[in-house]
Amino acid sequence: MVGSEATSVEQYLAELPEDRRAAIEEVRAAILANLPDGYVENIGFGMIAYSVPLETYPDTYNKAPLMYAALASQKNHLAVYLTSVYSNPDLKQWFIDEYKATGKKLDMGASCVRFKKIEQLPVELIGEVIGKVQVDEFLARYEQIQAEAAERKAAAKAARAKTAKTAKSAKKKPPRSGR
Repeated sequence: MVGSEATSVEQYLAELPEDRRAAIEEVRAAILANLPDGYVENIGFGMIAYSVPLETYPDTYNKAPLMYAALASQKNHLAVYLTSVYSNPDLKQWFIDEYKATGKKLDMGASCVRFKKIEQLPVELIGEVIGKVQVDEFLARYEQIQAEAAERKAAAKAARAKTAKTAKSAKKKPPRSGR
């Protein structure tokens, strides 16, 4: 991922070539028009980010605001990052189905929707999906995912400990019998 050194959204936009700036501004307008209350626009990870501020939710895995969505101009494409779609299988399926219904080709990674020209992106659908997840729902899903990850980590640690104990006991040689 190519990240910008910009410290403000205005600076980020000013750094872009005109065609990319126009596309990012159009998607940004759709995001801002549909962004639920509680998320803020900022620069995060070298992109225009829409996040839950640390003042609202400080207990994050990386001590940075939780990113809900982002916009970026990458080396070979533009991208909209939709972490709510990535983290929710039902929402992801809805989004994929709705995207396909637009007749536009979906080029999607885990959370990013890539496009080269604004005409390739159903901007209204991006706005719609942005408006679907309120902050409290997003935080509840985040906490659920974190709890599940902690459970998997604890189970893996227990399995490794059991394997190590079994291996250690197998190394013990049986006592020699007297001859």
